[in-house]
Amino acid sequence: MADRPAVNPAAALGDAARYGDIRSRLLFLVGALVVYRIGTFIPVPGIDPKKVADFFNDQSQTILGVVNMFSGGALSRLSIFAMGVMPYISASIIIQMLSMVIPSLMELRKEGEAGRRKITQYTRYGAVLLGVFQSFAAAATLQSNGMVLQPGVLSWLFPATVTMTTGTIFLMWLGEQITERGVGNGISMIILTGILAQLPGALGRTVGQINSGELAGFWAILLIGLVVGVTAFCVFMERAQRRITVNYAKRQMGRRMMGGQSTHLPFKLNMSGVIPPIFASSLLLFPGTIAALAGTNSNSPVSSVMHRIAASLQYGQPLHLVLYGALIIGFAFFYTALVFNARETADNLKKSGAFIPGIRPGQQTGDYIDTVLTRLTLWGALYVAAVCLVPELLMARGGMPFQFGGTSLLIVVVVVMDFAAQLQAHAMSHQYPGLMKKANLLGGRNSDG
Repeated sequence: MADRPAVNPAAALGDAARYGDIRSRLLFLVGALVVYRIGTFIPVPGIDPKKVADFFNDQSQTILGVVNMFSGGALSRLSIFAMGVMPYISASIIIQMLSMVIPSLMELRKEGEAGRRKITQYTRYGAVLLGVFQSFAAAATLQSNGMVLQPGVLSWLFPATVTMTTGTIFLMWLGEQITERGVGNGISMIILTGILAQLPGALGRTVGQINSGELAGFWAILLIGLVVGVTAFCVFMERAQRRITVNYAKRQMGRRMMGGQSTHLPFKLNMSGVIPPIFASSLLLFPGTIAALAGTNSNSPVSSVMHRIAASLQYGQPLHLVLYGALIIGFAFFYTALVFNARETADNLKKSGAFIPGIRPGQQTGDYIDTVLTRLTLWGALYVAAVCLVPELLMARGGMPFQFGGTSLLIVVVVVMDFAAQLQAHAMSHQYPGLMKKANLLGGRNSDG
């Protein structure tokens, strides 16, 4: 019999530990998302489900439709997770904006891990406040439209506000647990799950439109090609980088010469992610939401003006498309400038003894990085605007489902790519000890030989 290769017990234990840790993280992620989806079907007590569903179907083209999409349909069912994670996202963006103008928050950003924990704490407080405000507004709106079984402050407004705010706090905690004990960013995974949960219904409606002749075969084929093409284009553009070469000066420490290495600064083409289209769509749909909540009282001049504005800002209208593209580009520049400070990066490079070839350290380096970043942001903003506008044009002309919009596809692509990168990072982190041990063993053998 041929000799079987010897099995290294240490390597076998290492592989088992590596795959065991990844398996436990994936199982925790799946379990947490299952809990989230179950919660989206538990309604707030005291509502008329049919009236609530009809109301949100009529508001699908307002900001409520966007929030409902990100919540996975929880808002249209008015579940305990109706507010979703949008209050946390809004609070996070507000805190980031304030950290650029308030000196105390600017100092916290420079304190490393301790400052980051403090900013996270402020973000949680802001999310709770926004959750209370949005939950109360939703409860009051439903009560004023006659969708509550027992109206009143103590019988409906207070318990509904507390219930939906608690749901937001739970989702905020669940997202942080996924980030720490699962794989990927927890808040992003919750949003991704909400979007993907509505895709089967969108596919079913699309098939029904094709069978009934409401959606022509040409538009159906174009829809399939659009989804595949936009997805591939998003993957390509999200992987695009501009790398700036950085050299480290040589320094002598005692008898040893340190430094002299060369590396690079990677800058993504789309550094703002999906924030610009979310902001732009929410801002454009806000007038329509106010008009819908104001009612159809033609005797009110304010209501009449709001309805005219809302009509001109509906999907597919020329004014909507122009403003949507302009707002995406504007928010892309604004958010990129908010999250990245070129001067601070230049100062950090100077302190570490690094420099860009041909550029003097300090202010010139900051100006150079700012110029490169401005050019990248322009192309990144145009890319995001194109991804969001082209599907919207086809939706307006061909009656395509809203879930196939460019914003949804962009979120799915970005989150899935981040999930894959983090999964690969977890796998590699468990391989490093084994590789180091193997390198040491080989080094020892070579030295002995």
